Amino acid sequence: MTYCVGIEVNDGLVFAADTRTSASFDDVRTYRKMHVFEFPGDRVFVVMSAGNLATTQATLSRIQRDLDDPQCSRSLRSFRHLFEAAEYVGEQLVASQAVLRDEPSNNGVNVQSTLILGGQIAGERPGLYMIYPLGNCIASSPETPYLQIGESKYGKPILDRILRRETPLEDAARTALVSLESTIRSNLSVGLPVDLALLRNGELKLGQQMRLESDSPVYADIQDSWSRKLEAAVRTLPRFPWEPALAAGDETPASLPNMPPRRVAAQRDPGDAQGQQ
Repeated sequence: MTYCVGIEVNDGLVFAADTRTSASFDDVRTYRKMHVFEFPGDRVFVVMSAGNLATTQATLSRIQRDLDDPQCSRSLRSFRHLFEAAEYVGEQLVASQAVLRDEPSNNGVNVQSTLILGGQIAGERPGLYMIYPLGNCIASSPETPYLQIGESKYGKPILDRILRRETPLEDAARTALVSLESTIRSNLSVGLPVDLALLRNGELKLGQQMRLESDSPVYADIQDSWSRKLEAAVRTLPRFPWEPALAAGDETPASLPNMPPRRVAAQRDPGDAQGQQ
């Protein structure tokens, strides 16, 4: 399994993805799920992936093949609009799935993948698209300025509560990391390290890219601060009628013990020999 989230705010785009992949219960590896195609000053694209790893690699190879061919009339270099690039990536995804599906060794294997494509082409504002296995796509919207793929349910509540189009880019990035941390805490099929990238509106290149491990100071501080402040917030919620009133300034009543976090192991599909993201 995997978890990737893309966020679109007025200041630009945020991309965040875990790196855990599994081909079976005892074959868990690290694989980069965030892929960058950058042409500074002209355009930049980020592709994040969830699903069959072989399909993802085949799709990325097709995209890179067209970029490397100076005679190719359709590639990420040639499109004038981001939605055209999203349609093109969808076509490559469908073609890759068709080839893998026809191989006898893949009989009964789920070869589908889902992608998030985000980026900016000179002359347009940044944009974010989810590309489905059928090749069709949807864009993020002002009402829902984010897109998720993979194990999305654990990290969705914080996105719904915090994100707005006017959210500052760095706050959106912190929200993305909290969303990843919540998912990692609750589901063993999503894991560190986490890749994070920021695209500022108008820069036409990724301004910041980070890979965060469990001992990375920024990730560790965000994780610790979020846990402590969330617990403190629970302790300041309105009291039940049978509880004594909180004294002024008291945020740690004895009636609410300090409980350690509980990690829940999620059930996973074994995947296949080619790997599942």
